[in-house]
Amino acid sequence: MTTADRMDVITADITTLEVDAIVNAANASLLGGGGVDGAIHHAAGPELLAACETLDGCATGQAKITPGFALPARFVIHAVGPVWHGGERGERELLASCYRNSLEIARARELASVAFPAISTGIYGFPAREAARIAVATVAAVLAEGPMPERVIFCAFDEATAGYHRAALAALVSGAGA
Repeated sequence: MTTADRMDVITADITTLEVDAIVNAANASLLGGGGVDGAIHHAAGPELLAACETLDGCATGQAKITPGFALPARFVIHAVGPVWHGGERGERELLASCYRNSLEIARARELASVAFPAISTGIYGFPAREAARIAVATVAAVLAEGPMPERVIFCAFDEATAGYHRAALAALVSGAGA
């Protein structure tokens, strides 16, 4: 099985997925916010906020894990993506770091399945097409390092975002790069 065979792209509500972990596109406080962050906190219940309060925030590009509480996912990996400032402040590297660090946490916990939203593409303004290329390339590189996680899902909130991820995955498979 190739690394590309271990990646899927779907359009769905990430809070409904029955996977070992979903990744939250969190802010540095980890205390909830808008978009996918707010949806995950709402669906998980108040226990998630209480757990996040014990984590002392999280730096941009890093990730931390909590239980999933009322979610179908067993865990939530909170990754803090960069705010887009035109690409001159290390945003690409920080976004790649979010994906890499999330997968390292999943690997350390021996989690078989992880679902990612399109980190930083909402209110943080990261260009969605470029973010998808970075996400797919970074995940492929990490998956090439070992058997875990077995499956990574890019869970898009709309078809346009899913299309960017599918195109990046197709480019990876064809050898054109992500």
